[in-house]
Amino acid sequence: MLFALFYVVAILILVLHFTGFLARRNLEWLVIVLAVAVFPAVIYL
Repeated sequence: MLFALFYVVAILILVLHFTGFLARRNLEWLVIVLAVAVFPAVIYL
């Protein structure tokens, strides 16, 4: 369940990033946090 929730949050952050919403609100750091959160799974695979 948490894995699915993580995917929903990740997709939401990416959509907000590409629409420019995060840049207008100075929240681009969320993209970095998402990348750091995904990085260990990429190394594991």
